[in-house]
This record gives sequence, structure tokens and C-alpha cells, in this order.
Amino acid sequence: MSGHGISIIIPVLNEARGIVHLLERLQDFRRAGAEIIVVDGGSVDHTQRLAGGLADRILSADRGRGRQMNAGAAIARGDAFLFLHADTCLPAAALTLVGDALANGATWGRFDVRIDGSLRGLGMVALMMNWRSRVTGIATGDQAIFVTREAFRRVGGFPEIALMEDIVLSRELRACAWPACFSDRVTTSGRRWERNGLLRTILMMWRLRLRFHFGASPADLAREYGQVSDER
Repeated sequence: MSGHGISIIIPVLNEARGIVHLLERLQDFRRAGAEIIVVDGGSVDHTQRLAGGLADRILSADRGRGRQMNAGAAIARGDAFLFLHADTCLPAAALTLVGDALANGATWGRFDVRIDGSLRGLGMVALMMNWRSRVTGIATGDQAIFVTREAFRRVGGFPEIALMEDIVLSRELRACAWPACFSDRVTTSGRRWERNGLLRTILMMWRLRLRFHFGASPADLAREYGQVSDER
């Protein structure tokens, strides 16, 4: 599969500070034939205006990553979708890696991650994230999940919940097939670790995952995580 078969879907909310940098880095993929779709969840800054001309489609959707990514998938032209967070950058070989994996029979997958930031310990956090994902077959949104249109349709897309939509999607897809796992790394921002502190953030994420596993409401978890604020 060439870039012509891949739609890169980016959910955004108040990302004016970084949206131009992100989309400029995607222009080589766009020239290679990938479709770039930006889905805004109600930004009150200039995110949509700044994205103009740097994406193939810009649309508005109700706030929530699951809702936004489903809205992007609903209008996407590609045979496969790659879901990219606004603070995450793809490696240069991303389209080739995804295309080759899909051509060889993969239905979904993700990248290893590197966390960008000056905080000591971020490298170890990334190492543990990558190891956990390889062992469990579960991917997080930071790892740039990709999936064929058919597999995405089969599992019903992302659940439209306030948090953990990536975990639920991964579980559903894993039940059908194990993910392709690339050692090539996406680079994601370390802003949430720098904002809340390394140990505090690690403990918070483990606590949220454990509570979710035992049936806690995603809306309650999102409020605890602070996702009611504009910066996600």
C-alpha cells in the first residue's frame, strides 16, 4: 500500500502553539499521497485557521478524542487510518513501514515511542511503555495507532468515552489479531510529565488504568486526569 491508501487523522483542541509545526512535518507524507485530516473539538484559539492549507480536510466535531477520530474516519478516503495526537511526530519512514505491514497482512499496529523533554527519567518511561505494549498487545494513542478501514469498521471504531478510548480500541482489535509493533519511534511531547511531575504522573496513570479495569466511569477518570481543561 502506498501513501495513497493512508489517511492520517489528527484530533485537536486548542493546539495553536504547535499545529503548524506538526502539519509542516507531515507535508512530505501528504506529497507522497497520504490524506491529512484535522478534526477540531471546539478550539477557542486559532487552531483551525492555522491549519488551513496544511491539511486536506479540516472539520469540527463534538469534543472528545474518540468522537473526533471517529468523525475523521467517517470522511476519510484511505483504506487505512493512522491516528496521530497533535503533540506527536511520525518518523520519516512511517508511510513505508505502515504500507509494508499492511501489504504483509497486518490489520493494525503501532510505533514505539520516544518522549521529548528535559525531565530526567523520560527515557525509562518510554522504554517501559514500549515493553508493556509489546507484551500485552495494547497500544496507547501516543504510539500512533494505525488500522485498516475494514478492521476499524468491524470493531465499531473508537468508543466515544471521555478517557481510555485507545485502550478499549486496542483490546477489541487485539481480539481479532496481534498488532504490528514497529521499533521505529514516534516522538511525543513530555508536557504532561513536566507539568505534573514524573513520579506523580506515572502513579496517576497506573491508578487510572487500574480503576478503569475494575469498572470505573471514564467520565470520572477524565475529571481526575484533568481532561476537563483545554490542554489534553
